[in-house]
Amino acid sequence: MPGVYARSSDEPVDKLLRVLKKQVERAGIMFDLRKKEHYVKPSVAKTIKSRKARVRVRKEKAKEARR
Repeated sequence: MPGVYARSSDEPVDKLLRVLKKQVERAGIMFDLRKKEHYVKPSVAKTIKSRKARVRVRKEKAKEARR
């Protein structure tokens, strides 16, 4: 769990917030929160996953065609 402690009382709060934001991002907390913001039915999740896969394959084929 990310956490930041001030070493001294004169340490700037902006710096501490920046460090905390980096720790939260590295831990993936915001990603999980956005993901769990709304319930997604399993059938919809499957559809989204297959669409993303199709786009990824299409991009890979286009990249190979350029070579």
